[in-house]
Amino acid sequence: MKEKGADPYDLKQQENVLAESRMMIPDCHKRLEASLADLKATLAELEEAKEKEDLEFEEARSTITEVEKLFETAEA
Repeated sequence: MKEKGADPYDLKQQENVLAESRMMIPDCHKRLEASLADLKATLAELEEAKEKEDLEFEEARSTITEVEKLFETAEA
């Protein structure tokens, strides 16, 4: 936009949007970590209670694995 000579007001607005987006990332990361911990705890609790295994358990385990891989990738 800068190279194309966009209106300074539009540039400022886009810079604000970018700054807000960057501030959201750490918050979203923290909430995802909390949700992952909740999912792990719930899954462990249900497994201890010997609830029957089904597709939902496999999906939960798969989700945990996927999110943990994302965290590993982000940290590398």
